[in-house]
Amino acid sequence: MATDLSGPSSLDELAQERVDHRFKGLPPTADGLTVGELAAERRSLFTGGFTTPVLALSAEALEHNLLEMERYSAAHRLAFAPHGKTSMAPRLFERQLDHGAWGITAAVPSHVRMYRVFGIQRIFLANEVVDAAALHWLAGELDADPDFRFIAYVDSVRGVELMDEALRAAGARRAVDVVIELGAGEGARTGVRTEAECAEVADAVAAAPSLRLVGVAGYEGEVPRPDTERVRAWMRRLTALAAGFDAEGRFAELGEDDEIVVSAGGSAWFDVVAEVLAELPGLSRPVLKLLRSGAYVSHDDGHYRKRTPFNRIPQEGALHPAFRLWAQVVSRPEPGQAFLNAGKRDAAYDLDLPEPQVIRSARDGSTRPAAGLTVTGLSDQHAWVAVADGAELEVGDWVGLGLSHPCTSFDKWPLIPVAEADGTVTDYVRTFF
Repeated sequence: MATDLSGPSSLDELAQERVDHRFKGLPPTADGLTVGELAAERRSLFTGGFTTPVLALSAEALEHNLLEMERYSAAHRLAFAPHGKTSMAPRLFERQLDHGAWGITAAVPSHVRMYRVFGIQRIFLANEVVDAAALHWLAGELDADPDFRFIAYVDSVRGVELMDEALRAAGARRAVDVVIELGAGEGARTGVRTEAECAEVADAVAAAPSLRLVGVAGYEGEVPRPDTERVRAWMRRLTALAAGFDAEGRFAELGEDDEIVVSAGGSAWFDVVAEVLAELPGLSRPVLKLLRSGAYVSHDDGHYRKRTPFNRIPQEGALHPAFRLWAQVVSRPEPGQAFLNAGKRDAAYDLDLPEPQVIRSARDGSTRPAAGLTVTGLSDQHAWVAVADGAELEVGDWVGLGLSHPCTSFDKWPLIPVAEADGTVTDYVRTFF
């Protein structure tokens, strides 16, 4: 019988998708089961037929991180739209919304399309959209659903012109809400570089009937040579821009119940974002102070572990790494060398190499710390491991690896087991794109 490759198109259908060869690491004996049926079996990650390499998410760490950022956002009176590109996982979006998220942030129009398929009603697109085909689709989506809230960046007069041209050509009946993106400085990524240029872009929006200016936004993680003072200074530019625009009457089109949007917040500096947003004076309308950190949901054992704001303010809480990639030793060709069967196609490697954390013996299933092991490089399908003198490691042993950078971990695994501390798999997270 031919495999159905159409894929799920709603949250309910995720559990009905059939397990097969598309999903690496899953048990061959599970072929033909639905994801829901496999989850109900509560198989062991280690003895339930899973094949290596296999990526797993910690059930306990996921729940902890969701609760931690829900609490943090509420304590600092912030709305929260976590960046979905970190996971591209509708089941995690659902849990984030259940834990108080205002909506979900997207990076490109294809993300928005996927979010809408899975019922996301509030989307912040942290990018300028100049693709006419995408804008035609967006116009139809907004016109068909009056409850759909959508906000996008603009950062150039030309971009505003292209958006307006495409939306008018599509016959858009609802204006698209936009925020001016303030760039993080010379040499940074996208965004308007000066306040004077921001005013020019705002003038262009005011002249475009298909657009409505609702606020300002940016990404402080791109501040050159970031430290607390530089990020704080940029954030104060952002809030001053919002206050200045308001004083100039640039939000006059907003209704009495509409909000002025001021948004920032990656996963490395959200403490400074919260601090400066708290300083924002009262404006003519209520203010939606929108934080967009996304990497928190899985956290990591590298990039963000070293840079989380909770390292600077431990009294505020802590995030727990949720990923562990399990690979097996497939070769010990030299005394100080071992090779695992996981490589670039399996592990994030764009920022930091995987970190050996635990060894599970192939002989008796006992576990011990992975002392003396260091990943020194990755091939397509192998991890190169240096083995220190005295470290015990043999062919067949499982090695649990901590990973850096959640974005490029999620995008390598289309269906990820969620495992409890004892290895019992209780759920599966489906990812897209």
